[in-house]
Amino acid sequence: MNQYHLPSHNSGIVNMGGNNNISNTTFGDGAHVTNHWASPPTSSAPTETNAQERRRCWDVGVVTILPKEMRAVTEHLGLTTEKRHDGLFFATGEVTTETGAVSVAATQTHSPGQRSVMSALEHLRRHFDPRLWVLVGIGGGLDPVCARIGNVIVSTRVVYYDARKIKSEGEVQPRGEERQAPARVVHAVNAFFTDHGEPAMFRGQVKNHRKRTFEALHGLIGSGEAVIAAKDSEIRDFLTRYNDKVLAVDMESGGLSQFWQENSVHGQGNPGWVVVRGVSDNADQEKNDDSHDLAAHNAAHIVRELLPYLC
Repeated sequence: MNQYHLPSHNSGIVNMGGNNNISNTTFGDGAHVTNHWASPPTSSAPTETNAQERRRCWDVGVVTILPKEMRAVTEHLGLTTEKRHDGLFFATGEVTTETGAVSVAATQTHSPGQRSVMSALEHLRRHFDPRLWVLVGIGGGLDPVCARIGNVIVSTRVVYYDARKIKSEGEVQPRGEERQAPARVVHAVNAFFTDHGEPAMFRGQVKNHRKRTFEALHGLIGSGEAVIAAKDSEIRDFLTRYNDKVLAVDMESGGLSQFWQENSVHGQGNPGWVVVRGVSDNADQEKNDDSHDLAAHNAAHIVRELLPYLC
């Protein structure tokens, strides 16, 4: 079994892209230990070579929701080749890390929400068969201290908050559902924060924020179809009571965790998953789009630094 070889000390602000000596690992139920990286396709022509390339297992499949998120991912991961298959667009590339080359295919969902992200995951599975799914982008922060704007939440546990029972006289009884990523992914994320400290400190990734220090934290994500823009929201209150470690909310993580769970019935390996969300607002009345770029680029940056641990 491959094992991590962790450095013996932490140097404070994380040296993103440093020289941690970490052995490769794999993820998912029934995943194989030996990596067979596929080089990214170099031509969009529907040749037999391209068909064979797509059938190979890629290392990472990334899903984004907004164009700003997709641009941040392609920039930070160096995904310069955009492929079109069956009317779908994918940005592909190979990321060089200290543990080896990582093949990455990224796509953007049709629209926000749980259902659309599940379709995007199926497209990635069908065309690239990745060993790991990463959902990356922006989210709303619930904790004003830990999840301040610009910070990044790395989540291996998702609380779906939209399950509920509607009782007489309009009373609504919420029913949360919680799912956790595979143990291998959790260990990898734990190793990242062991090396770099928690919170892990990093510099802002967009103009006018490069001298500011932000934090990456390992925490829970609340997920549902509702856009939360009220500090006194019943959903915020429910999530706080359900688990006070829920740091942020989004509209897609529940679909990712559900898709993974339902794919666990297959005989072949099931990809692991992780969610990386940059905090763009505080899910209150002040919610706006002003910090979307900052949150998206900070999140994509942390994904890049997590790759040596995840692959």
